[in-house]
Amino acid sequence: MANIKSAKKRILVNRTKADKNKAIKSGVKTAVKKVTAAVAANDKEAAKSALLAATSTIDKATSKGVFHKNTAARKVSRLAQTVNKMA
Repeated sequence: MANIKSAKKRILVNRTKADKNKAIKSGVKTAVKKVTAAVAANDKEAAKSALLAATSTIDKATSKGVFHKNTAARKVSRLAQTVNKMA
């Protein structure tokens, strides 16, 4: 454990931020799983609504700095491709 007060604070702040980032990433994974589950079930309407929700979740994570903008764009693009291939 650190001895300096500022170092102790950094440890606490970093732990808090890591927990928040982990929760956001988990939410994105859940949203992506909902899209893939709807695609696997061949339910086009559910897949489209899940894609909309997943895109929103990914964009929010990007705005909070959890994902790089290109990573987010790649994830959204791949999800949209899988949903569009259902047609």
